[in-house]
Amino acid sequence: MKKNIILSLLFLHFCFYGCNNQDEQETAPTSENDIDAARNFIRASLNGDYDKAKSYMLKDSTNNQFFDAYERNFTTLDGEQRRDYRDASLNIHEVKPVNDSVTIIIYSNSFKKDHDTLKVVRLNNEWLVDFKYLFQHNMDTLQTTLNKTDTSK
Repeated sequence: MKKNIILSLLFLHFCFYGCNNQDEQETAPTSENDIDAARNFIRASLNGDYDKAKSYMLKDSTNNQFFDAYERNFTTLDGEQRRDYRDASLNIHEVKPVNDSVTIIIYSNSFKKDHDTLKVVRLNNEWLVDFKYLFQHNMDTLQTTLNKTDTSK
């Protein structure tokens, strides 16, 4: 009888611990501000921690498609290149607040050294990276250039 009570208590303890542990894993990390969100996203991406990076990203189908393509490309790199990205430091060159809930951040890393641009948005009091902006802002610039050329004819 005593053995059954002890086994029951142990079972309940493990069930309770398992439930608490699961809640901790399901809680997505949050960022304190716009720069912190960009930094956390970039660092997780450079480290190859894609699930963590996605937790800092605005959830929409376009962002998911772009990030999945990024992930596939990153996994084709050889081990030395991936290590170089993991070891790279993050350089933030410019922070451009658009308004109280949108910020544009221009950054590079010490390995690649190319400047890239991220848009960070505040949604429901949470700062998230709008990853598609990295690709679409260049298209916007190109479209503006084409429109100026077309109107001068």
